[in-house]
Amino acid sequence: MILTLTVNPAIDRNIVTDRLVFEDRSYILSTSESAGGRGINASCVIQAFGGQTRAIVTSGGKTGARLEQYLCGYGFPVEIVRIRNPIRTNLTITDKTGLTIKLNELGPRLSRSELARLEQAVQTHLQEASWLMLCGSLPPGVPGSFYARLIEAARARGVRTLLDTDGEGLQAGIEARPTVVTPNQQEAERLLNKALLTRAHWVEAAERIRRLGAESVVLSLGSRGALGAQDQRIVEAVPPAIEVVCPIGAGDALAAAFVWAMTEGKDFASALRWGVAAGTASARLPGLKFATLEQTREIYNDVELRVI
Repeated sequence: MILTLTVNPAIDRNIVTDRLVFEDRSYILSTSESAGGRGINASCVIQAFGGQTRAIVTSGGKTGARLEQYLCGYGFPVEIVRIRNPIRTNLTITDKTGLTIKLNELGPRLSRSELARLEQAVQTHLQEASWLMLCGSLPPGVPGSFYARLIEAARARGVRTLLDTDGEGLQAGIEARPTVVTPNQQEAERLLNKALLTRAHWVEAAERIRRLGAESVVLSLGSRGALGAQDQRIVEAVPPAIEVVCPIGAGDALAAAFVWAMTEGKDFASALRWGVAAGTASARLPGLKFATLEQTREIYNDVELRVI
């Protein structure tokens, strides 16, 4: 079973416009609302692929009540850790070309007792998990070491870990030696304090992040695919050219499909290929939607693996 944790979930409000331009009007074509958060998205993909997953999420306030209503229809078990403050609302605006603006709230402040209950929920379900996916930002009041503690707890129980976050949580978490860390290009640039503009930069970044403590690294590069580093080996997964409809959540699909493939017994390079295929297939869909296993398989054979 793949256990996902979303410490800072949200109600995602998604708006599709005809175009995104400065100093001129745009027209809204559609709006939608859904339960948001990287771990929730990962569980959706794993469920769609036929894998077993459980999502652990925080929930508070009226926005939390709406989140729980949405989660009831997702088809996988969810552990709710209730908090006092309302969870956040995020806004994403995308035009017909795929150009996207994301406006995220910081999230609610968590108390020490709430954080302790959240950690206990993870500890309880580790006994049934093969992987723990630690996904998304840490809200105010949560120390950067929180993910690191959970990585150490999972390792003690023989559970593999994926870390997908930013900022202090990413830096401290890497030092705890997760099985794999999956930063996107912008997150890696902030971590290393360096612009990553060329393939040579990407390779150097993946190697540096692995030396910081991660067993392996998957550097997500958007439409350019991903770079994977494991055991002194660098592999690049290059997707086919597609018409991007909505790139929201493509990185979440990549991380989830990677872990799903690893649980299916695939090797690192094949899992990277599955991840890039899932992200690419999801980017072809309108709104916040994730590709099915069949839609991902259609892309998989067209993803090129290159050993660097």
